[in-house]
Amino acid sequence: MEEVKEKVAVEADIRANSSRGMFTAANSVHGSSMSRYVTLLFAAVCGMSVANIYFAQPLLDNLSSEFGIDYSTIGILITITQIFYAAGLLLLVPLGDLLNQRRLIIGQMLLSIIALVIVGTASSSTALFVGMALVGLLAVVTQTLVAFAATMAAPAERGRVVGMVTSGIVIGILLARTISGILTDMAGWRSVYLVSATLMLLMVCALFRVLPNVERGVKSLSYPQLLRSVFILFAQERILRIRAILALLIFAAFSILWTSLVLPLSAPPLSLSHTAIGAFGLAGVAGALAAARAGKLADQGYGQRTTGVALILLLISWLLISYIEHSLLALVIGVVLLDLAVQAVHVTNQSMILALSTEARSRITAGYMIFYSIGSAIGSIASTQIYAHYGWGGVCLLGAFVSALALLFWAMTRSATAAVLK
Repeated sequence: MEEVKEKVAVEADIRANSSRGMFTAANSVHGSSMSRYVTLLFAAVCGMSVANIYFAQPLLDNLSSEFGIDYSTIGILITITQIFYAAGLLLLVPLGDLLNQRRLIIGQMLLSIIALVIVGTASSSTALFVGMALVGLLAVVTQTLVAFAATMAAPAERGRVVGMVTSGIVIGILLARTISGILTDMAGWRSVYLVSATLMLLMVCALFRVLPNVERGVKSLSYPQLLRSVFILFAQERILRIRAILALLIFAAFSILWTSLVLPLSAPPLSLSHTAIGAFGLAGVAGALAAARAGKLADQGYGQRTTGVALILLLISWLLISYIEHSLLALVIGVVLLDLAVQAVHVTNQSMILALSTEARSRITAGYMIFYSIGSAIGSIASTQIYAHYGWGGVCLLGAFVSALALLFWAMTRSATAAVLK
């Protein structure tokens, strides 16, 4: 009990120091605002880093045949990558509040390059699985970058900056499968990881030039205390709890669509090619880019209103998506609306929670993204099971139910959130 009281006192001291403006080094490096070039660089690095864990999804056939892995087993490769990504969220992202973030980001990216080379040159299934596990673990550098971007940005533009950077993440997720397929057709599956390693190295060189060298202020916490404080923050911050649950629900809806969409598109009567199916990712990108403005609206105090409108659009999108066999145009519009809504809520969530504590942003991000991972995993598992038993209609009803649940939860917690934000 005394230990918990001690951690709570440490966090209270952190927030007190933050409110007095003790952590200003990052803004002093870049002035009162974060340049558009640096923001776009952060978005590009985040997109590339998170894409690394999605490249393998369209390559499972190639990997199965080359390494002699049974079809019933090869899917574990994706599961391992996601499990290690979730582990990295808890074990690595909080280090951004303890260590020099410049060194942490560059160090993780260099290790990611090594992991990508291991996968790209793997000569055995063991090397392949180890390399993919490391790729998943180290891909969480994206969340360290999001927290650092929020620190470098001036308070008045934090939402806009976070919106652009997180748009890079969603775009990376959506385009990973398309890029992977193109590179595999051109030069084999190994080229996907070797090209990514080369591009990551170029990004490291660019970040080395622009990242400020800022020492962190939370030196009083040990690593175990740092990890425990993630849970303490959840107990202390009601907005973090509310927005984390919203993240779980919206990303469950996101995964329900994108995990199972290929199944009806590739089956009769549509029977679309892989290239045509991959093009639907571009529609999702359009929605993600449109949602970048949500961060700016959050900066202007419209975060709650933006969330409500986005959740209504999310619910409506499933009606359009359900017409997949009757109108591909309706499907495209539905996909755009869904990605717009999910990204708008995600950006607004992060704008709100990253304002809670300057010194705890990495831990706040880690805790929030764990709920994102849980939602994504639940959505993926549920959608394929529902499709197998009830078809695309069942998938759309599931997505609509989860979206309605998110809207209801937002309405129920709206007054509580408004009271805390005052």
